[in-house]
Amino acid sequence: MNGITRRILTLALLALGGSALAQSKFPDGPIKVIVPFAPGGGVDGAARLLARQLSTNLNVPVLVENRPGANGSVGGRFVQTAPADGQTLLFSASTQALTKQVMANPPYDPLTDFAHIARVGDAPLLMVISPNLPQTKLSEVIAAVKQSPDKWTAALPALGAASHLGTLMFAKQGGLNNLSTAVYKGTAPALTDVAGGHVQIQIDAIVALQSMAKSGKVKPIMVTSAKRSSVLPNIPTAVESGFPKFVTESWYGVWAPKGTSPERIQFLNRAINEAVSQLTKAGAWEPLGIEPVTESVDDFRKYMAGYITESADLLKGAGFKPE
Repeated sequence: MNGITRRILTLALLALGGSALAQSKFPDGPIKVIVPFAPGGGVDGAARLLARQLSTNLNVPVLVENRPGANGSVGGRFVQTAPADGQTLLFSASTQALTKQVMANPPYDPLTDFAHIARVGDAPLLMVISPNLPQTKLSEVIAAVKQSPDKWTAALPALGAASHLGTLMFAKQGGLNNLSTAVYKGTAPALTDVAGGHVQIQIDAIVALQSMAKSGKVKPIMVTSAKRSSVLPNIPTAVESGFPKFVTESWYGVWAPKGTSPERIQFLNRAINEAVSQLTKAGAWEPLGIEPVTESVDDFRKYMAGYITESADLLKGAGFKPE
């Protein structure tokens, strides 16, 4: 081996060593988790639980920051344009997947403009109504809406969210062609208006609605999972209520800015999967009504692509027009 060859080999090894060293130091500072909805909702609650576990495991601060607005795209855009170093992440629900389907001028393509990291859980949806209303069954709610449609409005925490799709499915299954809706900036403000009787219906992740449902501040009607939820075991499913095709769920995922290195994406995928497993073993997910998911980056990307296709068909069938 001549001197030039030896020098090139040495430089190459040093470069590889430096790369490995830099990778081993990740994360080397606080991780910021952006939640694109208001504090107090289901996405926010799940994000904070995961952030605390990650902070313990990684021994760095993992800070949750709420950036609501524009159907979740304000927070999404913030992460999209953040440095691609793996230390600014987006924690959102299925809403993120349908940005292109529900916005007339979407700021990004959620499938191609972000790096997928992990899907962390699924959650059934719960239907609640204002506590002063007399209805107690799904069939009674449908009948009342048909009789007096001008007296019923459904709250939508975000266009394209699982709550939106669940509401569209409710209207379709119940034959409610003219169900009025009102769009909010997150679950919490929508739920406040349902409790106050300003709007009458909300269908959203059980994680976000269960507390007020249990306390009587809103009235639970049904869950959208195939079987009853252990969180609210006395509440029937839509299937039990006579609507066998009314089955849908919310889901939660984590993304990073596009261009984040594959090594850091894989590191974060492993770290998040481990945190989810720990939360599950500790029983932390169960009170939130979340079914844990641990899967690869590729599995998450494929799942999201399939979800977009199926949901786009439902939106199109309902005659939904992007706003």
